[in-house]
Amino acid sequence: MTETGVEQESEPDERRVEILDHERVFDGFLAIDRYTVVHEQYDGSLSEPVSRLVLERGDSAAVLPYNPETGQVVLVQQFRLPAHIRDDQAWLWEIIAGTCEPGRTPEEVARSEALEEAGYRLGHLSPLTTIYPSPGGSSERISLYWSDLRQAEQVSSGGGLPESGEDICVATFTLDEALAMMRDKAIVDAKTIIALQQVAMAGETLA
Repeated sequence: MTETGVEQESEPDERRVEILDHERVFDGFLAIDRYTVVHEQYDGSLSEPVSRLVLERGDSAAVLPYNPETGQVVLVQQFRLPAHIRDDQAWLWEIIAGTCEPGRTPEEVARSEALEEAGYRLGHLSPLTTIYPSPGGSSERISLYWSDLRQAEQVSSGGGLPESGEDICVATFTLDEALAMMRDKAIVDAKTIIALQQVAMAGETLA
């Protein structure tokens, strides 16, 4: 039972969901779909039809290179317009990440982005978790990984692809430094916070 007294079902995906209507209202770099949907409520009845807009972004992959012996992590920093629009710090420290284009697996994307953004050719990728960063309005699903820096090879300085408008700074911190940056709100990116916390909680099991 939860604090609200609602018993959690073990298989919530078996509840009824009916999509009554679906249309794409914008199709650009990102897409926006409008859905009309009814769904089963906790008392077993169906809801009234509701209209929802969904930002269709697709899947993404992100990776945190980490050395369990030295405690070092690799982060990247780049300009983020939405943060600037919110009057926040516009250059954000993040883990390496990229969008999964059709036909590419999350693992392939994580490796490719690590090479482009940070100049690292990674070894084995270990899954951390999969997250929906904003499930109330976006379909984006991010697969998070960590990769052992001891198995990685830095073959370039990284920096991203200039032809794509990327201008990326690459830096190495200790995990403790990165966690302190997170607490001081110098790191505010959700996927980065989650990955750092996951690695910190795993502790010596990653060594």
